[in-house]
Amino acid sequence: MTNKLTWYGHAALGLETGGYKLLIDPFFTGNPAASTSAEAVEADFILVSHGHGDHVGDAIAIAKRSGATVISNYEIAGWFEKQGVAKTHGQQHGGGFKHPFGYLKLTLAFHGSALPDGSNGGNPAGFLLTTNDGKKIYMAQDTGLFGDMKLIGEEGLDLAVIPIGDNYTMGPADALRAVKLLEPKVVIPIHYNTWDLIAQDADAWAKRVEKETKTKAVVLKPGERYSL
Repeated sequence: MTNKLTWYGHAALGLETGGYKLLIDPFFTGNPAASTSAEAVEADFILVSHGHGDHVGDAIAIAKRSGATVISNYEIAGWFEKQGVAKTHGQQHGGGFKHPFGYLKLTLAFHGSALPDGSNGGNPAGFLLTTNDGKKIYMAQDTGLFGDMKLIGEEGLDLAVIPIGDNYTMGPADALRAVKLLEPKVVIPIHYNTWDLIAQDADAWAKRVEKETKTKAVVLKPGERYSL
């Protein structure tokens, strides 16, 4: 079984695994880095890490069009229900659930989570997915560095997706420290170069990762895909 991860720009991701199509933080409309549109993507499940508009993005419209189930924390899942999304699944930090595409846990993230209308978005999260073929994928989404990344790394990660943009999330230096804690086989940087405020040299960062760790660093352009 092949798992295919696509970076659509900013923190928007697509993951094909076990015949299912997942969208993570599907921010396309208004995203200057977006490689596609909300109308062009397909989804069986939509994962939303926190309530900020550049992560909730087009999730409501995509869920209504596709019939996808939105998975997020309990507060955000309830908010999506109020927006007319028919299928939602709420979880909380440290809690896992066996979805059709694999076992998904919500992890700690250091960030904010207010929803676009000011509603309570609960606590921000990352995602730790064990696919049905046993691959371990950690999508940190928006977070600062935290020591418990070492515990996540003890899961034995095949792939980690982490932010490097700075200002709102980890910058390159802390993201390198995160790789040292997580020890994934492969790392992919996201959440950079969308705007000047979070501009970074991902290739230079990747070289440092491969010089100072045993992790392979893969730098994607928006729209490119990595298979594992």
